Amino acid sequence: MKRRSILGAAGAAALTMSLRAAPAAAQEDRLTIALIPGLTTDAFYITMNKGAQAAADALGVELVFQGAPDFNPVTQVPVLDAVIARAPDAILIAPTDTTQLIEPLRKAHDAGIPVITVDTFIGNGQYQTGSGEADFPLSYIASDNVLGGRIAARALAQAIGGTGKVYVSNVNPGISTTDQREEGFKAEMAEKFPNVEVLETQFNENDANNAASQLQAVFARNPDLRGVFGANTFSAIGAANGVSQAGQTGTIKVVAFDAPGSTVENIKSGLVDMAIAQHPAEMGYFGVVAAYAHLTGQSIPTLIGTGFTIIDAGNVDDPEVAKYIYAE
Repeated sequence: MKRRSILGAAGAAALTMSLRAAPAAAQEDRLTIALIPGLTTDAFYITMNKGAQAAADALGVELVFQGAPDFNPVTQVPVLDAVIARAPDAILIAPTDTTQLIEPLRKAHDAGIPVITVDTFIGNGQYQTGSGEADFPLSYIASDNVLGGRIAARALAQAIGGTGKVYVSNVNPGISTTDQREEGFKAEMAEKFPNVEVLETQFNENDANNAASQLQAVFARNPDLRGVFGANTFSAIGAANGVSQAGQTGTIKVVAFDAPGSTVENIKSGLVDMAIAQHPAEMGYFGVVAAYAHLTGQSIPTLIGTGFTIIDAGNVDDPEVAKYIYAE
């Protein structure tokens, strides 16, 4: 089951169509687009880079993929500064904090380098409005993360029979995507599932080992714990490992956001009930296409929505679903 906002799909389709008639850049004027991921070692961003490279190859532009090994503004900002010093024609970036990346990215903007955010955003994600300190990026390309959180809540509530205690395993506050997933999850539970009690969120600093330990600690305090929502790859993997270590496989239900191979294997073993797979290759692809369109004098949408694919035990072996499992 795939979901994409109609506006986002229309914008992306129009953007792609507009480029069919665009002449390829002359070799001597080859454009350079830099992609700065949230971190370089995550299957999500590896898959995003593959999509970006596919677009770069099709359009005849050079793609530079450069990032930090962990999801942290302290390590991402020096990478961004180094990329700005290379003066690429455009920057695609997954900002690791909604506020701490505003001024570092403004340096790129002030240097005349167009900025497009992919996956995550700065400020409130509403760009080109003429107001606010973070509206200077040209476009935001991502999944609807509030909707993703709502889908997770419905899946987890159904898995536990609509009653019981659950919690969110999350990364850190201040990350746009995971904040929104938690927001959507809690809103859906409050509105639709009054018999589900959502316990305090556990923040694991993007460390699967922390997430596993936190699961066991929450279970020790709440032996009637019924479920957990892992709001990103490492949260979900860690929570699932914690369930296994606690001997609660099948009793404590796990819904995962993102779909690396390890999470998919957990679906096959019954440790994870469902994974919400984003389409990171689309984010990378449309990011490069949008940057190229802007650089060649075309207008681009300020928001492009990409889809979800829901993976569970019933469809995990379907080739049409398996293609959305993230590259390792």
